[in-house]
Amino acid sequence: MARTETLARTITIPDQVNVQVEGRTIRVKGPLGSLVEDLSHLPITMQVDQNQVRLETRWPRKREVGMLGTAAAHVRNMIKGVTHGYRYELRTVYAHFPVTVKVDEKAKVLRIENFTGEKTPRYARILDGAKVLVKGEDLSVEGVDLKSVSQTAANIQDSTRIKEKDLRVFLDGIYISGKGPAQPEVTRK
Repeated sequence: MARTETLARTITIPDQVNVQVEGRTIRVKGPLGSLVEDLSHLPITMQVDQNQVRLETRWPRKREVGMLGTAAAHVRNMIKGVTHGYRYELRTVYAHFPVTVKVDEKAKVLRIENFTGEKTPRYARILDGAKVLVKGEDLSVEGVDLKSVSQTAANIQDSTRIKEKDLRVFLDGIYISGKGPAQPEVTRK
């Protein structure tokens, strides 16, 4: 009888979170919302046992061990997102021309006007699941999905990249200044 080797990772599910697995698709529901992730491209199996998610791979080589860790990180990020959320803080930096930033909810874009004195505005795409708040020179991107929140923050920072000038002199732009949970973690006694 042939023996198969398996490698497994287990992730504990908090009380207020509900996790469902259908094949290689995982659904996570929590107090802040719900997320769905398709992990069919990874050679893993998933199952939910009471208050744990068990991820397994068979005949683990270096590649499979890495993919198992990636899948476990995705599930942990989903659980953290629906319980605490994610927030990226950004700051507008300019020397001479005051920059105006506006959110267009309908078009799902951020409009950046008067950047280094340019007449045409620059735009940054806001992904689904991310919400952008503007307070003066500070911006914050919030949401439950880490991928959409971080990619939206990267889109905003990348839209103000200055090309063909000395970056040591022209420091204008919108830069990520901090990141963390949208709601502070509550410690239990």
